[in-house]
Amino acid sequence: MQNAVAPSCRALSRRSLALAGMSTALWPGLARAAYPDAPVKWIVAYAAGGGSDTLARLLAVRMAEGLGKPVVIDNRPGAATNIGAEAAARAAPDGYTLLTADNGTLVFNPALFRHLPYDPDKDFRPVGGIARFHLVLAVKKDSALRDFDALLTQGKNRPGSIDYASPGLGSPHHLAMERLARSAGARFNHVPYRGAAPALNDLLAGVVEAAVTDTVAGGEALRSGMARPVAVFSASRHPGFPDLPTVAEAAGLEKFEAYAWQSLMVPRATPDAVAARLTAELDTALADPAIQRRFREIGVEPLPATPQEVQAILAADRAVWVPLIRGLGIALD
Repeated sequence: MQNAVAPSCRALSRRSLALAGMSTALWPGLARAAYPDAPVKWIVAYAAGGGSDTLARLLAVRMAEGLGKPVVIDNRPGAATNIGAEAAARAAPDGYTLLTADNGTLVFNPALFRHLPYDPDKDFRPVGGIARFHLVLAVKKDSALRDFDALLTQGKNRPGSIDYASPGLGSPHHLAMERLARSAGARFNHVPYRGAAPALNDLLAGVVEAAVTDTVAGGEALRSGMARPVAVFSASRHPGFPDLPTVAEAAGLEKFEAYAWQSLMVPRATPDAVAARLTAELDTALADPAIQRRFREIGVEPLPATPQEVQAILAADRAVWVPLIRGLGIALD
């Protein structure tokens, strides 16, 4: 999926940009200095210290090396990413404002909110993919439900008898479980929390029977046995949990998969040359072995998708999740 840029091409591109900058210096007012000539702001619609913030900071440091200017993280948490997305949508389309946008921002929110302060298609253009977060279905450590089959069987035979936690109403975790329930003819009782940490804490405390977490928030608890994973929502088995079945194979649901994923966006009218420069720098950062190693340590999978591939992912996701959200009748405003 990676959009490779040969080193020689990058060298020529940077040499051309340098010459363009020299021309500007010789003829003031003739043209603006080569991009970038100032720090670049990267909006993250989550609080500092979380998984999204950590990924952005890792990539920002590496991209700043190629751009020759600092890339500064601007945390704008709140309103299911709407605050950060609105700030990016209203920013000047000059390449100096970037946005981490996830499937909540771009796919779920347009169906969850009747009044959205941005339009995913009209206000943004993709720079490239960032990462995928793998979702895991887990039960409490001492649960009588020994495996996924036992959980699903009870969800069918005793609908609503199993309480499961998620990081929030309309989150990828919540929607993945509801899609499973509908596809398999089961019903579970959703208990929404305000974030991944409190949902996981109540699973560990035995307050809820099950939870949908991810390999970033729940990785340590799952590996240590404090919570017992029973299935992954990914298309294939997770390398960190090779003995854990996928939902598709355990439930017999062909092509069933669900992820939380992130991409990098800029305002829609950002010039093509500037967007292409950012895509090349993001690709270089994601190809860095040190970055890839750190992503794996955190628990995410690099997603080096081209802008066109991001658009294809968006279209495929909307075809699955928008009808589900509308069928469930969920509204967040």
